[in-house]
Amino acid sequence: MRIDVLTLFPEMFEGVFGSSILGKAKERGLVSLHTVNFRDYANNKHNTVDDTPYGGGGGMVLKAEPIFGAVEDVVTRRSGAADAADEGSRPPRVILMCPQGAPFSQRKAQELAAEEHLIFICGHYEGYDERIRRHLVTDELSIGDYVLTGGELPAMVVVDAVVRLLPGVLGNETSAVRDSFSDGLLEYPHYTRPVDFRGMTVPDVLLSGHHAEIDKWRRRQSLLRTLERRPELLEGAELTPKERAWLAEQRELSAKARPSLAEGAEDGEAAGESGR
Repeated sequence: MRIDVLTLFPEMFEGVFGSSILGKAKERGLVSLHTVNFRDYANNKHNTVDDTPYGGGGGMVLKAEPIFGAVEDVVTRRSGAADAADEGSRPPRVILMCPQGAPFSQRKAQELAAEEHLIFICGHYEGYDERIRRHLVTDELSIGDYVLTGGELPAMVVVDAVVRLLPGVLGNETSAVRDSFSDGLLEYPHYTRPVDFRGMTVPDVLLSGHHAEIDKWRRRQSLLRTLERRPELLEGAELTPKERAWLAEQRELSAKARPSLAEGAEDGEAAGESGR
């Protein structure tokens, strides 16, 4: 896979692209990571890449010319390299990082990991010229409902999530499969040595060596953790009828263990009366 990031601050990516999993994947030739300073494609003597918006308003808008020029140059150079190697290639996915984009998810990371070439566009102003959105990008992504100073950090997040899914990147190929959200659920709890740490012990089932029981425990823990922390994820998860019935039981037990608002109010009134 090849990944190009269009940015005004390529130096921000030096440590990220050269360290940890991304750095090792790059060294092993599993991914090719590049940054492109799109200021180099400005078509004016001052190399400006932004301008005031038509119609007035605050802030500056990222111009179309440098972004189109940078993307077209990257695609042309890659196509030339592919022709020289006599290889066919799919068109790249051109991804705009912006707050208006679709929420990024593990499922989207899995989708992007199947691509040959990704191009990320990172802006730093009030917005993008709409022609970039309409006529150049294939995807708009957001990593959350908040605004950052630029698209660099979100692009790093997406690149990391995608690259770790590529074959051979992780030492244990099952790691990515069992990650949180890979099957629509949160991941089960993990334990390691020692068995007893300050009186806090590892669940017996994990020490049993009974792999079927361990898998069953992990699956139920994953379901329970999702129910407690992100119940909305269960709506789209692939669950068996038995699992749905078990979750219904857990909901009932949780409801019974939790006092109602009315009971809490009555308890508070009784406590107040006894204190007077």
